[in-house]
Order: sequence, then C-alpha cells, then structure tokens
Amino acid sequence: MTISCRQGYLLQAAFHTREPTTAFPPAQSLSLKFPQQSNSKVRRVVKMSATEVTNSRISCESFAIKPPEHPTYDLKGIIKLALAEDAGDRGDVTCMATIPFDMEVEAYFLAKEDGIIAGIALAEMIFHEVDPYLKVEWCKNDGDFVHKGLQFGKVHGRAHNIVVAERVVLNFMQRMSGIATLTKAMANAAYPAYMLETRKTAPGLRLVDKWAVLIGGGRNHRMGLFDMVMIKDNHISAAGGVTDALKAVDLYLEQNNLQMEVEVETRTLEEVEEVLHYSSQTKTSLTRIMLDNMVAPLPSGDVDISMLKEAVQLINGRYETEASGNVTLDTVHKIGQSGVTYISSGSLTHSVKALDISLKIDTELALKVGRRTGRA
Repeated sequence: MTISCRQGYLLQAAFHTREPTTAFPPAQSLSLKFPQQSNSKVRRVVKMSATEVTNSRISCESFAIKPPEHPTYDLKGIIKLALAEDAGDRGDVTCMATIPFDMEVEAYFLAKEDGIIAGIALAEMIFHEVDPYLKVEWCKNDGDFVHKGLQFGKVHGRAHNIVVAERVVLNFMQRMSGIATLTKAMANAAYPAYMLETRKTAPGLRLVDKWAVLIGGGRNHRMGLFDMVMIKDNHISAAGGVTDALKAVDLYLEQNNLQMEVEVETRTLEEVEEVLHYSSQTKTSLTRIMLDNMVAPLPSGDVDISMLKEAVQLINGRYETEASGNVTLDTVHKIGQSGVTYISSGSLTHSVKALDISLKIDTELALKVGRRTGRA
C-alpha cells in the first residue's frame, strides 16, 4: 500500500487499513439523526491529497494495548452518551444544511504538536458506532510518537458521518494522548520505579484515563474502591490508628473469604515502624506500604528524599513501596532513585494538557493555517 504525499506532509509509514468487515461489537440503536442514506452506487467523492490505497489489509496492531478491566464499566455506553450529548434532539443541523447526503470524503488526522498518540482503538469504535461503513487507516499505533505536522491517519466514507463523529473522536484522542504523553515522560524519568496514576480521573472516564496511562507506558493503580484495599488517612483516623485499621482489614477479608492486595498509607517513620511491627507479629494480607509526603520540597526547587530513603530501608523489601506527594516531572527522577517500587501521581490524569490533534478534509489549507499560527 502506498500513499502519495505533497510537499509539507510528513508521512513516514504505510497506513494500516480497517475494512468495514473488521470485527466489532454489533451496533446498537442510538438516538442520533443522520440524513437519509441513499441506495445509489454512484456517490460524489472528494479527495484532497492522497492517492487511492491499494493492497490494503486488516490490521489489529493498534489494539495491542487493551483497556484495563472493570466489572461494570460500559465503554460503548460512554461512546453513545458522548455522541448523544453532541447530537441532542435534532442531530447535526449544520451538516444536514451544508453537506449532500451522498458525498464521500477522506479526512486526515494531523498532529499539531509532538507527543504520544493514544485513542486510536477508541476512535475506531466511535466511527463504527456512527457508521460501520467508514474505513479508517493509520500509519501509527497507540503508544507511538508523533511529531508536529505529521499526518498519521485518515478516515474515508460519508462526509456527514465523519463530521458528526469528528469532535467526539478528537475529544477522546486529545485527552488520552495528553495523558499518554505525560505518562511516558514521567515513566522514563522514574525508572527503575514504576509510574502509577490514581483515582483522580474525570468522572465517567475512569477506564479511558487509565487506558491512556497504559498506552503511555505507566501501570494502573487500583481501578476503584472494589479491587484493592487501600487504607488511607481517613480510614486510619476513623479506625483508631494504623494497627487497628490493619487488624480490621485482615478480619474483614478472612470473614468474607476475600483475597486481594492491601495497601496502607504511612505519613511518618513511626507509622512505618508500627506497620512493620504489626506484620511481624500477625499473619496479614498487607502487600504494599504507601510512603506519603515523605518527599520534602526545597526552596531551590529540588526535593529532599532522605526520609523516603530511610523508610524504604526500614521496609527492606518485605513489602512493595509506593511514593506519593510532591511528584512532578522535575522531581520524579530523584524520587525513582530512592528504591521505591512505585511512584503515584494524580497529575497524570487530573490536570493533564490535551495533545493538539485535528481531523481535516482540506489538509492543505489546515497546514497553511497551522504554519501561520505555529501549530503545524
């Protein structure tokens, strides 16, 4: 398969093609109003800057990084909700007014800044939900690096349906790519420690945000309140102390015949010693100790990790350790050298900057405008 590129386009690899026959879950009804489909085999086609693809094949490479598991999360339902909130009770009135129902186009994904691309698999699910006959092709996979000005994918089919899906696709991809980009940078800097996110995710987007962390090379912390016991400060205060909280958790798990990971938060070296004393005297389900805010910021902008290192030495490999608090892209490397197993940061998902991506039919004009504004 070959793609012809005009000057200014940055295509580094052949596109991977998704044919309409690619196996997806069956489409469900959705109250979106689209123009009436025509049975005519003759359709107007607008092609902007690529030759027709030949020798195309189905590829599942972009699905290699699968979303994390959740027992009740309805990803397809989230997609339908996002489309429905955009369509309202009338559908896309601008498309219905301006785009002939039988027109086909090719629209191109354009990276407007450097970063890690994420959301390709999810984008395909959205396009398929809107129109199973849209054909999507990529020259990048989830987790790949894209640079400013790169045309990394395209979608072909009915113009109306592409434009209807456009904003929802980009909203997901831009957020996921922003998360993946920051995660990649922090995970690389944190080595040999592993980078984790937290539950500080956008409401309703827990699985999507955590999927983006995986795509960026991080690891997932607990998905929710159900899949790991995590004894935090409020639990400790309500239970009467660290030891009482651990006792209560061990009793609860035993009585309910449950086996799952248990983490306890510690804020001082004394609490670390108390946890270690309890675990040396009692059979416990404890698996990880969180070392919270044991990284002290310095006026110079550096951080003091001496308390964190001392805590890690006290634990001495008996349990996994997790550093939390004062974790930034500037501090994470030093924290990673302390010997902790994991570093967690809510900033991966709660305040991430979206990666600038566009989907354009007229890519020549988009690039011209992008160069003028420094965004391509």
